Amino acid sequence: MNEPVINNTDTYINEFGGLVTDNGHASDEIVIKMTDVSKWYGDFQVMTGCTAHVHKGDVVVVCGPSGSGKSTLIKTVNGLEPFQKGEIMVSGISVGAPKTNLPKLRSQVGMVFQHFELFPHLTIIDNLTVAQIKVLGRKEDEASRKAMAYLDRVGLTVQAAKYPAELSGGQQQRVAIARALAMDPVAMLFDEPTSALDPEMIQEVLDVMIELTRDGMTMMCVTHEMGFANQVANRIIFMDEGHIVENCSKDEFFEGAKSDRAQMFLSKILNH
Repeated sequence: MNEPVINNTDTYINEFGGLVTDNGHASDEIVIKMTDVSKWYGDFQVMTGCTAHVHKGDVVVVCGPSGSGKSTLIKTVNGLEPFQKGEIMVSGISVGAPKTNLPKLRSQVGMVFQHFELFPHLTIIDNLTVAQIKVLGRKEDEASRKAMAYLDRVGLTVQAAKYPAELSGGQQQRVAIARALAMDPVAMLFDEPTSALDPEMIQEVLDVMIELTRDGMTMMCVTHEMGFANQVANRIIFMDEGHIVENCSKDEFFEGAKSDRAQMFLSKILNH
């Protein structure tokens, strides 16, 4: 009943039998533009011809089986992983260009990792102020104000003077999100932000992310939490063996994924 119509240049079935459409974007403004990106580790190719656009306000969930290239894809967006072919533009800046100031670019694209990556020797408040001061050149009092505002947003102001080791995993991940937000990024990247957490801590992190989507934050998120994807994403990228196999709206993916690989993935996830 919900079969997408395959009849225009923006909607087609690709060589993997997957659906590619331009439907369901939050706006017309493109923030992240990835064109024909390929990456190798030595002779081993981990990304092949990946093309995708993330528009302002989009919540794009990148999913697929383990080892499909999801985390590599998201790390190429802010230059944490170099790529050998193709082009990635973030707010009009070429990520791969030799002249690009990557630290400055990364300050505009917040990144939240699987294992929090907080500085263990700094207090929570200092974790949030250090990059604001060093990268953005903010005065210390302004950086502290901003840090406290974002800690408040993730419900952790009372932990400001503590060290990361004194916090639970869920709290540390919420701090990591606040730290990224304090840089006023144009987009946020999440690389499996809940996969290192105990089950009861997962929801507290997802709740913060859901709140961000309500505020219109542009997000790319690698996750196995397909309930979260179904609830808040407007676009889905499904990867397998380094290829983008499906790249379509959330409804098109959950109701009409075309490739055998995506259908098998969904049947396992949704019947779990």
